[in-house]
Parts: sequence; structure tokens; C-alpha cells
Amino acid sequence: MLRIGNTVLASNLMLSPIAGYCDLAFRLTIRGLDGLGLASTDLVNARGLLRQTVKSMELVETEPGDWPLCIQLYGYDCGEMAEAAQWCQSHGASVIDINMGCPVEKVCQRRGGAALLREPERAVMLAKHVVRAVDVPVTVKMRLGWDDGAMVAPRLAAALEDVGVAAITIHGRTAQQGFGGRVGLEGIGEVVRAVRRIPVIGNGDVRLPADAKAMIDRTGCAGVMIGRAALWDSWIFRDTHALLTEGCVPAEVSVAERVAFMNDHFAHLLRLRGERIACHVFRQRISWYAKKLGPCRDLLDRVRVAKSAADYGEAVDAFLTNGHGSASSDEAGCHPSRRTVPPEPRK
Repeated sequence: MLRIGNTVLASNLMLSPIAGYCDLAFRLTIRGLDGLGLASTDLVNARGLLRQTVKSMELVETEPGDWPLCIQLYGYDCGEMAEAAQWCQSHGASVIDINMGCPVEKVCQRRGGAALLREPERAVMLAKHVVRAVDVPVTVKMRLGWDDGAMVAPRLAAALEDVGVAAITIHGRTAQQGFGGRVGLEGIGEVVRAVRRIPVIGNGDVRLPADAKAMIDRTGCAGVMIGRAALWDSWIFRDTHALLTEGCVPAEVSVAERVAFMNDHFAHLLRLRGERIACHVFRQRISWYAKKLGPCRDLLDRVRVAKSAADYGEAVDAFLTNGHGSASSDEAGCHPSRRTVPPEPRK
């Protein structure tokens, strides 16, 4: 378990707020598996949330089964961020996270996200306002610095702890690196050593359970946040938790179980967003799921042109009818490490 302020999580593993992917439908689906301690919304602009724009309301959509929930905010104005945090608390957030790590231009142009790493004093002031505005724990997700010449994360983490931030998630890259190069475990370790009491969560390049264990062992971080790997293998939380607590990884699930998970995701989308949006989303998501389904060219082609729930269902039924559902993607047993890594998706 992991404690963040007054919130106790079932595990020290978290789902990263991946822009465009970790919506309510996916969060509800992945929560049905074991090992996940906390899931977060996509980052939402504080001003847009206060104005209750359609997009902002979609990003923070939740329901009782979506718990414990972290809502991630970004912005620059201290008053807006504090007021938005109060809205999040009143609408069920267990944790409120301030994004100080997103390197996307449209976020940084508004002086939010990773741009705050260039203004550490402003970042601390903003966090202080948010902490004072709410009773739930406030956390910060950030990077090592804006660039290699300004690695501010250890000093900033210590200052954020001083104003009441309950946990730090640190992606082991600079903003200018984006997602290129290798994650810097040494930098994550420096942040761990810079704080006194609060947990530090490591993030970046965790593709297998063994990667998470290595990050914890080498940096001393209290937990790990996993992003893109959960999109192609949502059992990574179950497997990582088993490795950390039992020393081995369970056998990989069957293709039939992966298809059932995929179907649950589609069903949630259908209920929450309607048929057109569900089909549109799965034209992209099927590429991620396909990485663990073995040969499935016909399924890929049919889902990518599906225009109705019936089209989607027929494509899946045809895939299973051809015998794929009886396949198991690994032999039974317990394994100290896990298999090969699928290629990274095109950005």
C-alpha cells in the first residue's frame, strides 16, 4: 500500500494521465484488473474547467466505480488553480495533481505544464495556493528540468514539500527531451533524496514489470507510474504488483481474456459516448490491443472501418471463430521477468 496524505492506495502503482487515452471508459475498464492503486484524468485546464467547457467536462467525467480518482490540473493563475481544485474536491477527487511536466507547446505557451520549471518560485506559489484551498492531498507531476542546464527538480521538490504538497511524481527526462532518449534514474534518485517525508513516484520507460522493480531498487522511489505500456498490456499492474510483492510474475493471460477486456472497454465507450464515438476511438485503440493478440490483420482492418457496434461485434466474433480465442500467449507458471517488448507506437 501507499499513503498520499490522508489517502491510502491499494498499491504503489499508478496509471499515468496519458493525453487522449485515459478517459473514464478506459479507467473503468482497467480498474477491473488487479494491481492498480490510482488512476488520473487527462490534464485539464483550470480556466476551462471553471468555465465548464464541453471538453473540460468530458475530461473530468467520473462515476462511483472510478475510485480512487486523481484529477490533474494545469494552469498559471494561482486563483484559478485554487478555485478549480475546490471544484475537483467537491466532485469526488481523492487526489488533485498539478501538472508541471507536460512539454506540449500549447500547454507551455500558456505558461503551464513544464513551463513552470522555468519559474520555480511561481511553481511553489501556485502549489501553495492549491494546497491551502482544499482538504484532499495535492501532488505534483514534473520533469527533471526544462533542459540539461536547468535540472531544478530536487530543489523544487523540496520547496514543494515545504508548502504542503503530499507527493511528487518525477518523469526522468527534461522537457526538451520530450519522450526521446533514456529516462534518467539518477535524476529520479536525486529527487527521492531531496525530500524528507513525502513519497516520490518514478515515471518513464516502464514497459515491463522488471523495469518498475529496477526503478524502485535503483532510485528508492516509493512507487511507479506506468503510461503507454498499460495501453497494450493492461495486466502490467497485476504483473508488476505480483513481482514486487511475491517475487514473480503470473502467466500471461489468454487471447480470449484480452478480447474480453477490449470488449468491456468498447461497451463502456458505447454507454458513455455513443456508437459513433466508440467506433471512432477504437479505430485507433485496436492498434494498441493488437500488439498482444497475435496475427490479427483481418480484425485490424475490420475494426478500423467499423461504423456501428454491430460492425465491431462481427469483427471480433470472426476473430474468435477462427480459433484465436483459445490461444494462450504464454505457458502457465510464475516467471521472474517478462517477455519481449512490443515496438513503440508512432508519435
